[in-house]
Amino acid sequence: MTTDVPVERAAYDPHAVQERWLPVWDRLDLYRAGRADGNVEGGAAKKYVLDMFPYPSGDLHMGHAEAYGLCDVLARYWMRRGFDVMHPIGWDSFGLPAENAAIRRDEHPATYTYANIETQAESFRRYAISFDWTRRLHTSDPDYYRWTQWLFLRFRERGLAYRKSSAVNWCPQDQTVLANEQVVQGACERCGAQVTKRELTQWFFRVTEYADRLLADMEQLRGHWPERVLLMQKNWIGKSLGAHVDFEVSGQTVTVFTTRPDTLYGATFFVVAADAPLALELCAPERRAALEAYRDQVRRLSDIDRQATDREKTGVDLGVTALNPVTGKQIPVYAADYVLADYGTGAIMAVPAHDQRDLDFARAFGLPVRVVIDTGAADPAESGVATTGDGVVVNSGPYDGLPKDEAISRIVTDLETRGGGKGAVNFRLRDWLISRQRFWGPPIPVVHCGACGEVAVPESELPVRLPDLRGAALKPVGTSPLGAATDWVNTTCPSCGGAATRDTDTMDTFVDSSWYFLRFCSPDYQDGPFDPAAVREWMPVAQYVGGVEHAILHLLYSRFFTKVLQDMGMVDFPEPFLALMNQGQVINQGKAMSKSLGNGVDLGAELSRFGVDAVRLTVVFAGPPEDDIDWADVSPAGSVKYLARVARLAEDVGGLAGAGRDASVDRAVARTVDEVTRLIEAQRLNVVVARFMELTSSLRKAVDAANPAAASLRDGVEALAVMLGCFAPYTAEEVWSRLGHDVEAGDSVHATTWPVADPALLIEDTVTCVVQVAGKLRDRLVVPPDIAEDDLRALALASDAVIAALDGRDVKLVVVRAPKLVNVVPA
Repeated sequence: MTTDVPVERAAYDPHAVQERWLPVWDRLDLYRAGRADGNVEGGAAKKYVLDMFPYPSGDLHMGHAEAYGLCDVLARYWMRRGFDVMHPIGWDSFGLPAENAAIRRDEHPATYTYANIETQAESFRRYAISFDWTRRLHTSDPDYYRWTQWLFLRFRERGLAYRKSSAVNWCPQDQTVLANEQVVQGACERCGAQVTKRELTQWFFRVTEYADRLLADMEQLRGHWPERVLLMQKNWIGKSLGAHVDFEVSGQTVTVFTTRPDTLYGATFFVVAADAPLALELCAPERRAALEAYRDQVRRLSDIDRQATDREKTGVDLGVTALNPVTGKQIPVYAADYVLADYGTGAIMAVPAHDQRDLDFARAFGLPVRVVIDTGAADPAESGVATTGDGVVVNSGPYDGLPKDEAISRIVTDLETRGGGKGAVNFRLRDWLISRQRFWGPPIPVVHCGACGEVAVPESELPVRLPDLRGAALKPVGTSPLGAATDWVNTTCPSCGGAATRDTDTMDTFVDSSWYFLRFCSPDYQDGPFDPAAVREWMPVAQYVGGVEHAILHLLYSRFFTKVLQDMGMVDFPEPFLALMNQGQVINQGKAMSKSLGNGVDLGAELSRFGVDAVRLTVVFAGPPEDDIDWADVSPAGSVKYLARVARLAEDVGGLAGAGRDASVDRAVARTVDEVTRLIEAQRLNVVVARFMELTSSLRKAVDAANPAAASLRDGVEALAVMLGCFAPYTAEEVWSRLGHDVEAGDSVHATTWPVADPALLIEDTVTCVVQVAGKLRDRLVVPPDIAEDDLRALALASDAVIAALDGRDVKLVVVRAPKLVNVVPA
């Protein structure tokens, strides 16, 4: 751009820009859902966009910056496309960290919890996430957990919530029960303490009732959820087809589940889980003391340790035998730790030739190994390696010579005919243990009466509120904190009016997060957990964003809850989240951030140094959303420089006068708008930022040229501002203002519509045609995109480069793929 008078440009100060526009946005209230007109071409009028809600353990960190930044891009994009977008925020505010903090600080857990919520809320506001703050909720509010308790009672009425005694994972440090999913490599995922086993009476949700549907409905999610998440859920559910086979042990019928009934003739011993009640029932009196001592050892082991393939096999001979139903032979019965009490029936038929753990046990105890599947491999008794592949049945009487599948079918049929077994399905999935022996969670709404047994708290008395316990009173000492609060525990029975006691367990916090997305649809609704009409309007969630670490716990449980609610007639869809995005992890110097490594990056410090928009742009530009971001390899300073370039560009274009147009500028803008739209839909957000930078450079060249076309440039920078607003909202608003828009009067860039590319500008005037001779590149021709094949053939054959490459040879064939390719094949 040329001018006779030097122009003083407005400086770009990211912090000043934030301070300027944040209060304006608060006043304009731009992001409240339910106000759009819903006139959306080619799609539904409403879209529900949701981030996995945070736990208030402190201020926001780098992981939050990435996850919420990515989701905000999509929410803002769909707002600009005309959708009525709901993008709510709440807090998963019950949980053990707050309770432990309250013990250390001698205070109530709510003090820590709600102070951290306010800190995070202010940081979210500063980070410019497009939340609808009117829908804010906290799972620790009595108005919320009232309905968590209500849902528990509805599940109990349907037989889906029940209480039983079982061996559970126990964290000795946190003094609470852990679900299997909360035990990581034998340790508590929260505190790292070694997990042990303890026999307790606990509450469970019967999630296994829905195992088949949880598996089958994954097909609805395929292509919309990451494949690795679907695979993780499939493996966790662990559906196995096989048979239940009956073995007679000391006059008692014991049923085992096996996926390989074709190997029954190879069962040379029988194993019962050492910690299962069945082991005590079957044990000969003279072996009882040895079994009890062994059970004490097993209780100190986690399930993961017990199933480790490289662990030395141990066990106890129970002094009894089992009758193999197909061979008619008696085989010894052992108790061992590598069999789990809650898998199948807690007992197995051991086939050492074809199962490595059985083989390791057989070798340790000198038990026979009988090959019944010929795979062509060496005899496992000699090699020490079990043969697990397919093959032909051998040493199996009438089934010899059969392939595996046919043998399985024949043996199952014969077992069913004789009454010795039947075909069966088994699942690795276990019922969801929801009991926790801690304070800061929703109390179980049940009382225990000596006369009436378990009695549900009446709906009119919900919520069952937590008592006011603080500091040392929260520390479990032999009983749970609620169990020690005798004034709270002692109550009257709702049924008979007699003396009763409250249930002293609280619910797993995953219960709260299994339905929160429904409450967002009507957070103030008082006649149920959610307004069914509002849920019909907004659900299912169109886009869910969160970490892959929640693949098994939260996501599986939310799917389970939704299916139960569908069966109850409360919702009319089977899946809660139509699409799922997993963001990667933010690491530093090649490793996960940790205090011990000293490689932590403080989000607040980064925001203070570079500004919000630079951090937001950097986390998106670093790579595909699912990839990890190494903060040592990215450049927020570079993002600041780019955003300053955009601001200067707007300043310069805002000062231009005239209505001149430049077709090349118009085409560049139209093509960028078209490509960016497609890239965002495909969630290739890092590539979008690259296209912004390319367009910015093109517009800068056009501004600096002689006689810049003011109208084209203004349209171009406005389009850039609208698109950039999804990624860098403060800078985009500043650009919009510098172009002359009265933001404070409501003309915000975040209230305008997405630019639309003129289809005429997307048509290419020319294309480049590659010309090959015998498959080798010889020339490039610039041709019209609608050139006829005969004309393109003639141009290619007339090319000097092609003539030289033919070197006098005749042409055997000319392959034409107009307008992009010609291949000349010499004779």
